[in-house]
Amino acid sequence: MTAIQQPVLAVQNIRKSFGDHAVLKSISLSANKGDVISVLGASGSGKSTFLRCINLLEVPDAGEIQVAGETIIVDAKAHRHGHSASRRQIEQLRARVAMVFQSFNLWSHRTVLENVMEGPRYVLKRPLAECKAQAEHLLNQVGLYARKDYYPEQLSGGQQQRVAIARALAMDPEVILFDEPTSALDPELVGEVLNVMRALADEGRTMLVVTHEMGFARNVANRVVFMHEGNIECEGDPDTLFTRHASPRFDQFISRMG
Repeated sequence: MTAIQQPVLAVQNIRKSFGDHAVLKSISLSANKGDVISVLGASGSGKSTFLRCINLLEVPDAGEIQVAGETIIVDAKAHRHGHSASRRQIEQLRARVAMVFQSFNLWSHRTVLENVMEGPRYVLKRPLAECKAQAEHLLNQVGLYARKDYYPEQLSGGQQQRVAIARALAMDPEVILFDEPTSALDPELVGEVLNVMRALADEGRTMLVVTHEMGFARNVANRVVFMHEGNIECEGDPDTLFTRHASPRFDQFISRMG
């Protein structure tokens, strides 16, 4: 008998509103180890808010997040009064679920090497020598070891994003969330970041990727999720969604993306 695979990440009934505007309307999603899930949708569909809710950069109004078997019940009202997820739970979740942002979010006053060492050294409390060796290894992996002593402003946007990916990897996360990782880049720099992401997928990394890169969604992801107005309109494997007309809105979205 085949054992049932336990999801690495499972979110249930995540809801989030800003004022009277419901941005997420009871979203549920699970990811198994090694899944690469591309999250597609028009601007304003709730994609980025969904990622931010997963690692509690935005506290959902309601819902449940499970990472590697540990469940966190989230409730914005209870959170404000100290009755929801504890600080320890939040720190553990963020250590297990790393995030790569659109705008890199590197420390401008720290070198590339120091940026990658920061999380393991101060959050995970690992020895300095271990953090340095790991950071150098990861910078070599993303092709930036030679620039380890540079500062972010001395790098191109593509190089900064590759540093941000190395920084996320340094936390040894269960899942990496990518929020439009190429949207702030000049077109000629997009490929170098996507190549690193493809390599991570080949390694078996579990990834949720909000993106408008249709080639990545078609050829690298093993699942595609299409969001519309705070709901998951359709989801499935790329071949099914891209060739079998999963929904009229999805078809319209794809035709606009070219």
